[in-house]
Amino acid sequence: MSRSSASRRGVFGLVGLVGLVGLVGLVGTAEAQFGVPGGARAVGEDYHVEAGFAWWNAEPSLIVSSESLGIAGTDVDLVNDLGIAQKRLPEIRLVLRPARKHKFRLHVMPITYEAEAAVPREFIFNGQRYRVGLPVNTSVDLKTYRFGYEYDFISRDRGFFGVLLDLKYTDTAIELNSPIGAEFTSAVAPIPTIGVVGRGYLTRNASITGEVSFFKVPENLSDEFQGRYLDYDFYGTVNFTNNFGLQLGLRSIDVFYQVDTDRGDLEFKGWYFAGVVRF
Repeated sequence: MSRSSASRRGVFGLVGLVGLVGLVGLVGTAEAQFGVPGGARAVGEDYHVEAGFAWWNAEPSLIVSSESLGIAGTDVDLVNDLGIAQKRLPEIRLVLRPARKHKFRLHVMPITYEAEAAVPREFIFNGQRYRVGLPVNTSVDLKTYRFGYEYDFISRDRGFFGVLLDLKYTDTAIELNSPIGAEFTSAVAPIPTIGVVGRGYLTRNASITGEVSFFKVPENLSDEFQGRYLDYDFYGTVNFTNNFGLQLGLRSIDVFYQVDTDRGDLEFKGWYFAGVVRF
């Protein structure tokens, strides 16, 4: 990864953090200015279970490499080299809220891609050389799980601000089928992350939420595993009742892993639409 890309991600993370802090400050200012009473809680904040389903129109960037039998692999761009195309991705979200400031979160995102293309440039994958013009059928099965705990140390009737502790679990399987044979690689990358989350209400029924989480395994910590996970999620919600709402959001997930001799640099970003129900 280039230093300029890492710098841009660092700047975006700082901007997101400043924005979240400003969001909570705006909530407090609005409550003070307009005299929101303590019992005038926003619609959609009185629940113990929240379930959501999202369709995410994410643009993928998928760079992988795999070594085998001592033969070094080259970086393979699954989008530009093998024809993987953008598609809508489903995501299931579940929040358990036993108390006002405590939330347990589970996100599940099954991602599958299939493509058929002729190789536009020569590369080596899993010890096999793929020459220009070779027809290849590619399948990608990438499951991401997110197990998290959220503590909202600031919790008001019109917003909150808290910290996120997550375990991001990415299970990747890639298969290339061609006239010269079938090659397969897989990797599992569990990465813990820490982040911040904030929400403010523009009206009693409409809110803006933002969250940023990040973690990187230091390069000198292990020779067998390296990892990085950066996740931004900013979305607006309109709650028609306390039990039902619709969301429109912009999200970016950036994952890097290196397990033994397999490496992947995966990025997804784009808009999504979601519905949520609460009990």
